[in-house]
Amino acid sequence: MQKKLILDSDLLDITLSRLCEELIENHNTFANSVILGLQPRGIFLAELIQNKLRDLAKKEIPLGYLDATFHRDDFRRRDTPAKASETKVPFVIEGKQVILIDDVLFTGRTVRAALDAMIAFGRPEKVELLVLVDRTHTRDLPIAADYVGKHVDTLESQRVLVELVAQGHKQNRIWLVNTKD
Repeated sequence: MQKKLILDSDLLDITLSRLCEELIENHNTFANSVILGLQPRGIFLAELIQNKLRDLAKKEIPLGYLDATFHRDDFRRRDTPAKASETKVPFVIEGKQVILIDDVLFTGRTVRAALDAMIAFGRPEKVELLVLVDRTHTRDLPIAADYVGKHVDTLESQRVLVELVAQGHKQNRIWLVNTKD
């Protein structure tokens, strides 16, 4: 398996800071904003973003975890059943500006499922999508991120591997991995 480093720890930190600055520009006081991290891997990025925003904007933005497993259009089509993760949304999203966070945007199907799952918690005023990596040219659905850390052109035979300290890795790094060698 061949790996190419896309973002090292330092560049990833700069990227996260830039994403937070964009959020601050658009949400100002965050008075009506909440963060939802997509399970399973988007929650680690959501926590990093929430912590950085706390430091930069001096605001505590509510954070929740959303699992969209049972809303996926391929849920019953898989050979092995998908394992659900915890949904933890300790607030109502009715009328809120929701910042939906995931690590990698690939086909758009997870985001579509998340939009369906989110409705159980109310009807948001607005939903924005923040992703660390946008795998360009791979979308099955017309979904685009509002905030993107890095655009990466990928092939079908490649995947993006996000390694974060919060997930148990030694340092924060993002790799492009060839799955067919």
